[in-house]
Amino acid sequence: MYYELYGNPMMQKYNRMMINYTTVIDPFVIEALKMVIGRSVVIETVRGNLQGILVDVKPDHIVVRPHGNDTTFFVRIQQIVYIMPDID
Repeated sequence: MYYELYGNPMMQKYNRMMINYTTVIDPFVIEALKMVIGRSVVIETVRGNLQGILVDVKPDHIVVRPHGNDTTFFVRIQQIVYIMPDID
């Protein structure tokens, strides 16, 4: 399995130390998710099931808006078990 590391250095004001934020990126999952942006999806996570419209895909998370609801969910990609496009 191929993974990339995505780093984002940030300056901490109190200690003036550099902090590196590192996460694992699976580019094949990212590309597959980008193909269903704007579509209804069923997402199974380690904490349960979520259904809604896939609004956006970032390197470390996705944005989902449930049907008939103004709530927005930000789901870490590492917590996703599977995603299934919903049959419209």
